[in-house]
Amino acid sequence: MRAMLSIEPGGPETLTLTELPTPDPARGELRIAIKAAGVNFPDTLIIQDLYQFKPPRPFAPGAEVAGVIDAIGDGVTGFEIGDRVLALNAVGGFASHVNVMAGMVLKIPASMPFDEAACFIFTYGTSHYALRDRADVQTGETLLVLGAAGGVGAAAVELGKAMGARVIAAVSSEEKAAFCLSLGADEAIIYPTEMDRNAQKAFSADIKSVAGAAGVDVIYDAVGGDYAEPALRSIGWAGRFLVVGFPAGIPKFPLNLPLLKSCQIVGVFWGAFVRRDPEKNKTYVAELFDLYAKGKIRPRVSASFPLERAADALNHIQDRKVLGKVVLTVD
Repeated sequence: MRAMLSIEPGGPETLTLTELPTPDPARGELRIAIKAAGVNFPDTLIIQDLYQFKPPRPFAPGAEVAGVIDAIGDGVTGFEIGDRVLALNAVGGFASHVNVMAGMVLKIPASMPFDEAACFIFTYGTSHYALRDRADVQTGETLLVLGAAGGVGAAAVELGKAMGARVIAAVSSEEKAAFCLSLGADEAIIYPTEMDRNAQKAFSADIKSVAGAAGVDVIYDAVGGDYAEPALRSIGWAGRFLVVGFPAGIPKFPLNLPLLKSCQIVGVFWGAFVRRDPEKNKTYVAELFDLYAKGKIRPRVSASFPLERAADALNHIQDRKVLGKVVLTVD
């Protein structure tokens, strides 16, 4: 098998293409011949030892894969050689093969391409859990999505519309705004790539102008940094501010803001939810596949790289150039 390994902490350029023996699956595992792997922002952190989970080295990053089962470990039922599947694993996806516990593997319909399958469960799972479970978005509410053109942001736009919300997409360029409007966003706001105090005030004013007097009901923040406070200042009474990620840095809030608006600041840790409540997660995953079958959600793969160009794919993510999703493909 081939794998792009992280041998020492560092940026994308430190990944090394390596030939390894193809491992047999252990009891309870399935081996997947990978056809595509999703590339996500946590992949850029985990190779630098900046993520909350630090796997022992060497390891291949990549938590999200799609492919074909080519070996089955003892004790596994319900799968056959040749099944088309997607899977979540902590690491191991930037490779030609990976062993995954059977409970983390899902069969995919014949109509779902491998690249879309490899981009499906992580972003839509995160955003669905955030909007449905943590925020309980209701029909007619106003949803603001920060970083709306990225993987989880684009998923939040689509899911927000599917839940009947009015969706405002906040992004950093005209190109990204047009992309979000094509996903179904009702409005788009462009914020600057550098955010000083004056820019923060202008950004908050723009949100309030678009949202209207009642303010925003739910804020989905996948950006963080200096973008979070001006968004929070636009929230309406009893609003919910979802903390999803912070590629722009971990934000700090004046605590008088949630007091004045009687709003909630709510954490979203989908991976921990999956482990803690697998039965509810199964229900949510079934809802996602139903929405996909109805054409209400579909991963937009904007960039595809071969396995050996994993560094380029990660740089694409780090440089915030992404519209939708990025994948690695494996021959």
